[in-house]
Amino acid sequence: MQENYLAKWLNGELTEAELKVFKESEEYATYKKIRDTSEKLQAPDFNMEKAWESIENHRVQKAPKVITLAPFKTFLKIAAVIAVLIAGSYFYLSTLGVTVITELAENKEIILPDNSEIILNAESELSYNEKNWDKKRNITLDGEAFFKVAKGKKFTVTTEQGSVTVLGTQFNVENREGFFEVSCFEGLVSVTMNGQETKLSAGYSLIAINGAVTKSEVTKNGQPSWLNNESSFKSIPLKYVLAEFQRQHNITVDASQIDDNQLFTGTFSNTDTDLALKSISTPLHIKYELKGNKVLFYEENAP
Repeated sequence: MQENYLAKWLNGELTEAELKVFKESEEYATYKKIRDTSEKLQAPDFNMEKAWESIENHRVQKAPKVITLAPFKTFLKIAAVIAVLIAGSYFYLSTLGVTVITELAENKEIILPDNSEIILNAESELSYNEKNWDKKRNITLDGEAFFKVAKGKKFTVTTEQGSVTVLGTQFNVENREGFFEVSCFEGLVSVTMNGQETKLSAGYSLIAINGAVTKSEVTKNGQPSWLNNESSFKSIPLKYVLAEFQRQHNITVDASQIDDNQLFTGTFSNTDTDLALKSISTPLHIKYELKGNKVLFYEENAP
């Protein structure tokens, strides 16, 4: 998630793509100001010989004491680092404010301060600043969520792969490893990826799989299928389908014996495991073996 970029940026570990996204964020300017200010901090000159001479002149004759004096410059540097860490931590925590996380096979509903609604899909995480919500309606998302945004100021959803901006509408955002999809069901959304903006009107979806972008249609004024306890796909590589099955059913998938890059079109149940496995395996002519919380997929003609 983008909030993890801070440590990587300070250590110079961001890739060019990540750095570009980080610099476009609203928080970048503040982070940069904190770092630039800390780098300019300098300790005053300190004369060690005069300090010792002063100590000798004022020490108590009857009860001499041994005084260990830490270098003042070191102290000031440590103090400066602590000050920057405190300021950075305060800014980081005040920016995040509220964090909501879902586990495998779990959904959560969130009501925002402006009565906007979010339904968070399984194995997902979002955060927002409740304190400054009236000024900045910003959400950070890792995973998938459906949004019903109340009309008002600009509403932004930020992910590692792109950002979505609206004023008031209904849309779905899925941000998984190698997979990014935005579906607009009502109104108009603006999707920004790698510095390029795309407008999506109601009834359309934008999908990016490992950087390859395509568009497709969705039901206008509808909603994502997972809200009805189903997961639907249209010409999506099987590995993403099986990853979603694993999230919804909390079952470990072994697909090492099949081609998980083959495309899948269909729907499976998020509540009925046996039905879901049949819905996936039958159209692809593959078999499966379910043992406990693990399932193995294999080819029909496998020995």
